[in-house]
Amino acid sequence: MTKLPTRREHRATRRQLRATLRARSASTRLTASCRRRPRSLATVAIAAGVDRDTATGTANGLRAVAKRLSVTPTETARTRRTVAGGRARKTRTVGHYTVAQVARLVAAYKPRKPEFVAAVALIAAFTANAA
Repeated sequence: MTKLPTRREHRATRRQLRATLRARSASTRLTASCRRRPRSLATVAIAAGVDRDTATGTANGLRAVAKRLSVTPTETARTRRTVAGGRARKTRTVGHYTVAQVARLVAAYKPRKPEFVAAVALIAAFTANAA
């Protein structure tokens, strides 16, 4: 005979399931947003599944490639939010790139650091699916 879960166990299980659903729906919304409209390079990297710390370094490398290829962002925005999270006091100007522009930058970006190589592979797969 199987043991029925107690009320406490049932609440804990449901709480865990709700947290999983919230995380999954947030990532789905982020990826859909990146496909629909231009976003920052770090945001596209995070939507592709790259770790936040690696996303900042990869975005910096992609910005350097954009400068070299003279690819300008399709739009610029002022934001207080950063990849580190939370809200900053100082507003920053952020360039937003389309998925096609990010695909072009990723194709020209040749990182040496193993984490960045893996990140570029994830971003390349993300942009290939989005196009």
